[in-house]
Amino acid sequence: MTFLAPVQDFRFVFEHIAGMPALLKLPAFSAVEPDLVDAVLEENARFTQEVIAPTNWDGDQNPPQWKDGVVHSPDSFRKAFAQYAEGGWQGLRHPEQWGGQGLPSLLATATTENLYAANVAFSLCPMLTDGVIEALLLTGSDAQKKTYIDRLMRTEWTGTMNLTEPQAGSDLSLVNSRAVPQGDGTFRVFGQKIYITYGEHDLAENIIHLVLARTPDAPPGVKGISLFVVPKFLVNEDGSLGKRNDVWCASIEHKLGIHGSPTAVLLFGDGKGEVGEGAIGTLVGEENRGLEYMFIMMNAARFAVGVQGVGVSERATQHALAYARDRVQSRAIEGSSGPVAIVNHPDVQRMLMTMRALTEATRAIACHAAGVDDLGNAHPDAAEQKAAHALFDFLVPIVKGFSTECSLEVTSLGVQVHGGMGFIEETGAAQYYRDSRILTIYEGTTGIQSNDLVGRKTQRDGGAVAFALADRMQETADELAGRVAHSDPQHRAGLVLISEQLSAAIAEFRSAVQYVLDHSRADVRAVYASSVPYLMLAGYVVGGWHMARAALVCEASSRTGSTDSFLQNKFSTAVFYAGHILPRAGALGGAMRNAVATTAAMATAGLV
Repeated sequence: MTFLAPVQDFRFVFEHIAGMPALLKLPAFSAVEPDLVDAVLEENARFTQEVIAPTNWDGDQNPPQWKDGVVHSPDSFRKAFAQYAEGGWQGLRHPEQWGGQGLPSLLATATTENLYAANVAFSLCPMLTDGVIEALLLTGSDAQKKTYIDRLMRTEWTGTMNLTEPQAGSDLSLVNSRAVPQGDGTFRVFGQKIYITYGEHDLAENIIHLVLARTPDAPPGVKGISLFVVPKFLVNEDGSLGKRNDVWCASIEHKLGIHGSPTAVLLFGDGKGEVGEGAIGTLVGEENRGLEYMFIMMNAARFAVGVQGVGVSERATQHALAYARDRVQSRAIEGSSGPVAIVNHPDVQRMLMTMRALTEATRAIACHAAGVDDLGNAHPDAAEQKAAHALFDFLVPIVKGFSTECSLEVTSLGVQVHGGMGFIEETGAAQYYRDSRILTIYEGTTGIQSNDLVGRKTQRDGGAVAFALADRMQETADELAGRVAHSDPQHRAGLVLISEQLSAAIAEFRSAVQYVLDHSRADVRAVYASSVPYLMLAGYVVGGWHMARAALVCEASSRTGSTDSFLQNKFSTAVFYAGHILPRAGALGGAMRNAVATTAAMATAGLV
């Protein structure tokens, strides 16, 4: 089944949800015309549909192969990657002074979602390269920027981040890779890193590794971790490639999904390079601040993984809908002369609408967050920048955690829509399910995201950002309630439902925020045991807010006589979300209020 980029929905979200028109009025984007935004969307749609999407099945069925430390990618990946580089897609949102195009992150969010939908395994390489560029731009030395950024931006080289070690997992305080100073400004790095996505491949001529390691006199724990640039091949003064560094790929993982992406075990300092023992690297920034610097890359990666969840959801939804329209089975429930396509059956419609509603809601959340990020980086007023940064930081764990959890539900429903055929690999539905399973895990599990939402994003500011967000959402609910009396009969019942359900969900969100604040000291285990319900509740409510905003636009358009089928479908999806999805907020709020009792029960349940 072919992939069609959801260009029309991006245009709608840009215009009515994420604030693209206001962004283009800022001095930083004053040279970006709306026609350019539209042209980029159209060309990206063509590229991802025609060049990247056809590689998806091939990468799954014919994954990269490891032999003697070298990883060979499928031919389709090499050809597509060359076209990706030629198209200049890597530099879309990065500064023009470093070879990028300086376009809004909001636009880049759409283009990367399409890339993720087309082939999530392929997309991981550009995603991580983006993170390396971001980290070096913000923390690298002038020499490091000059050496690496231009080549990374042109996708001649790619990037990775090396955090995880066999004994450490997500607890980076246990990192024990060593970096020994050589007295000439370089370090020799020794250690083993695992789960390194695209840590070895043949798509580009060099790989730039960002590596966490400890210097000899570093303090223990997270305060003693430094960050180093360690290239696969050393770079000569003239920019040409030099000797092979002492970085060796010992193996690649055999995974449940994202088969097209090589996940490497890397050995640093094993003596297999051309530089003697120890991989040669240079320090990024100051010693012992590596985790702080890596979080720049990690935060960008977490947002990107959330958008991956949206992309995979979109692909699975398109796949399931096409199958349901084609598959003929059973008579209609109200009676028919013969079997009908399964898309006519109520429960299949429920599944398809759930898939569509969650996909469109998570897309709106991600695009809104990207627009907020642009404001934080480009608004001329310092107070506006500060407020935008705070809101974006609050939204990132929701984008990552909620969107990826939703992708599991969406892709699972996609298999269910196919019935028994969904369990057969040849239909393709199972691949989306398998690929989505990693998204809730890497770059910080859902539990890690929810702990971040509780600790750093809610407790730290006394819930100020969360309550301000609730106020904004309530304004939309109030606008809906006021619109009812003036709406046409076709939309009135839907507006009433959305208004009532959104108001109730916002109340649950406020209550959840207050619960976190009230119990964070006395019942800390209960608060953190209910952190994932808190994150999911926040996601459902913020998604419901954006769907309600969309409904207002659709209803206003109908009063001008519009019969646009896209807007009609959007309104119907908003009504479905309010009636079928938003009530989940009440159940999650109840789970949080019961957390003290359930946490006590867990303590005596024999788990430990």
